[in-house]
Amino acid sequence: MKAYRAKNIAVKKIHGDYTSQYHMLRDYVEELKHKNPGTTVTIEVEPCTDPTSNTRIFQRIYVCLGSLKQGFKEIGRNLLGLDGAFIKGPHPGQLLTTVGLDPNNNIYPVSYAIVEAENNFSWTWYLQCLADDLDLDSNSYFTFINDRQKGLLPALERLFPFAEHRYRVRHIHENMKQQFKGKIYKDALYKMARSTTPVQFEKEMHALKDINIDAQIWLSNISPEHWSLSHFTGRALSDVLLNNMCEVLNAKLLDARDKPVITMLEYIREYLMRRIVNVLKVIDKSEGMLTPYANTIFEKIKKDASRIWEITGIPCKHDVASMWTKRNHDISVGISETFVNDIYGMERWKAVYKHKVYPVNGMSMWAKSQVPTIIAPPKYHKPIGRPKKSRKRLLWK
Repeated sequence: MKAYRAKNIAVKKIHGDYTSQYHMLRDYVEELKHKNPGTTVTIEVEPCTDPTSNTRIFQRIYVCLGSLKQGFKEIGRNLLGLDGAFIKGPHPGQLLTTVGLDPNNNIYPVSYAIVEAENNFSWTWYLQCLADDLDLDSNSYFTFINDRQKGLLPALERLFPFAEHRYRVRHIHENMKQQFKGKIYKDALYKMARSTTPVQFEKEMHALKDINIDAQIWLSNISPEHWSLSHFTGRALSDVLLNNMCEVLNAKLLDARDKPVITMLEYIREYLMRRIVNVLKVIDKSEGMLTPYANTIFEKIKKDASRIWEITGIPCKHDVASMWTKRNHDISVGISETFVNDIYGMERWKAVYKHKVYPVNGMSMWAKSQVPTIIAPPKYHKPIGRPKKSRKRLLWK
């Protein structure tokens, strides 16, 4: 027991106290906003039944760092991945994240929040905060990638009725294999997902029907506009079929999700700060008109491609061949790289990462918040019974 208590004391000194950090949360927010101009932080507390009390129970906090907000607007790509991950420790909840893709097709975190649970209310609140920061209104034509998290789709449909929804293909397969097991079904699914024309998609769908008509009926109940390249609008300028962008960020933040609230928020900010510095180092070593990703893809597309220009903004081999033919006949068309959408340009990439995340001072140097109330930790009621060991998968209907 002595060793256990000694360990707890050491951990508390390193990471902070779970309860006292809620008391200091407003001070942290003021410091964060002071050191990172343009930052939005919104704190929600539980409704108070005693107006004379100076204590408020924490419910949610939303953060969008000013530099990330500006950087995302520089990207010019209407694509966002949404995801949630469990928070561990004595005050469990959910960490919600929003991630875009930068000009080099790498993740670009935009905002994050700690909420009480994944539900319609928390997602609606989070998305409304995001909409205010990114100037999104009900007519926005954004593309959102998600795994149909609990409460997310109704919130998206209510706030952004004209948005495009993409479902992660791997998540579809996870549900599909509960009824239709085997590599043959997975291969059929991904062939349809990667089809670039409706004709090709229908051909692959008929092929699945020949394998198992029940599987074909099951899959046909999920509209292809959510998961197949052949039915994407192209407005997002991306052929991404997975939500790896959010999974990558969640993996990076795994060690933060059992820490006290301010330690967790600082872990996230520090990661975002380091990430921008690391990308700038890569930018300094890169040359040419296009980002390294776009240059690699474009060189490959010169050899082999199909309807990719419309979907990604990068010309296909037939378009490039046409350009070269015109050039051989003394028709001015410019160099091939100028036909690639400028979201993949080196200058755009530099513009995105000129906005940096800045460190904050130590706790002893934080100014005291002028809000008279104190924030207390969220209430947690342990569920009755033995906890489930595995997550129950959402079945597609």
